[in-house]
Amino acid sequence: MDSAPSKIAVLPGSYDPITIGHFEIVKKAAPLFDKVIIAIGVNSQKKNLFSLEQRLEWLERAFADMPNVEINQFKGLTANFCQEVGASHIVRGLRNASDFDYERIISQLNFTLGKGLETVFFISEPQYSHISSTIVREIIRGGGDVSPFVPEAIQDDLTNKMDKSL
Repeated sequence: MDSAPSKIAVLPGSYDPITIGHFEIVKKAAPLFDKVIIAIGVNSQKKNLFSLEQRLEWLERAFADMPNVEINQFKGLTANFCQEVGASHIVRGLRNASDFDYERIISQLNFTLGKGLETVFFISEPQYSHISSTIVREIIRGGGDVSPFVPEAIQDDLTNKMDKSL
């Protein structure tokens, strides 16, 4: 008896750092796919606050108890990475109408470039809709407490990094 092909989804992003909003989207997507690949897009032009290695470690720790979630990285186009790993879907979270307008355009490009690669959108829960990595980075730079905005698995690391930088 032939088994059905695996349904693989990719959640691309910089995760600089991962937020509880990201975590929530992965929890929603994981039951719908055989494998969910959280993939850090490596862009040499982008100035990240945290190293690639640190971000990968945090993702591994945050999703350690989710067996169908895999952590990876890629360079280049998301559509090409999806083809390399056999993904049929991209998963994106939407916090507001601006996110939708931007992500809709990107999804149409990925559909063409990825030869039918579909994007699945999840609406953020209202209590997370104001949280972004950009905001969390600003709180970190300002010496504020980011624990309400990041997964529990990385809160101590971020608190320790902030204490050392002050």
